[in-house]
Amino acid sequence: MMTPRTQYSGSSDSSFGEFNVDFTRDFDPGGLAASFKTGVISWLLLPVYVWQGIQTRRRVLRMVPPEGSTSGFFGTETIREAAVRLLVIGDSSAAGVGVDRIDDSLGPKLAERIAALTGLSVFWRAAGANSAVSAEIRDHVVPNLAREAFTHIVLMIGTNDAKNFHGGRRFKKSFGSLLYALKAKWPEARIVWSPPVDLKRVPALPRGLAHVLELRARIIRKIGARLCAERGAIVATTLPRVEPAGFSRDGFHASVEGYAYYANHLVNYVIGRR
Repeated sequence: MMTPRTQYSGSSDSSFGEFNVDFTRDFDPGGLAASFKTGVISWLLLPVYVWQGIQTRRRVLRMVPPEGSTSGFFGTETIREAAVRLLVIGDSSAAGVGVDRIDDSLGPKLAERIAALTGLSVFWRAAGANSAVSAEIRDHVVPNLAREAFTHIVLMIGTNDAKNFHGGRRFKKSFGSLLYALKAKWPEARIVWSPPVDLKRVPALPRGLAHVLELRARIIRKIGARLCAERGAIVATTLPRVEPAGFSRDGFHASVEGYAYYANHLVNYVIGRR
């Protein structure tokens, strides 16, 4: 996900609902635009997705979340005294998959950057799950989190919705209702959504599969950005630089350097400087 460059050594929904979405240039995080043809081409390339997807699933290393506590503090020892209470929620990126220690994952790295830039005390909590899609976070994670008064929420979701070929209507319903669920439980929180990275730059994905998944990710970004604008969430741009050195040994999840880069990219959105 970042420089320097290194070489990676590792070897559906049938609905066409995405075509009913008004894709406009106003909702295009990262400049990776989707159009009517985006969905059409991705469906025409479905055989590539199936064939290379099966091969990739067999080859890529399956990693688990890192060891360590899923919450912590910077500058305080109690939640009540923390000026910033940060929740990082979503898929395996929120869980920190790809690194060996939880301290090297996104939640604590982002909390550390917030504390350094603002001088404020920070409590952080990570709530992520491997392979999670929007509906699963909405139904199984959000309801089971304690009603702590989070002031900031970072939502890491959408990659698996794209990877699983979820149609536009399905994603609109699941992601939109996830935003509603977060707003209902933490109405005062600032919510920042980090959309999927450019999947053509992911080392573990063969070229054909990466191209198909990136088409699906563009649809996810467009719909997600529009929903965020409608429902009071902030959209971060996609990571501006995605390099092999930022990936873990599986070639898919972030490395220590990758999560640090992610934190540096997201911090200004979280604290309101963008």
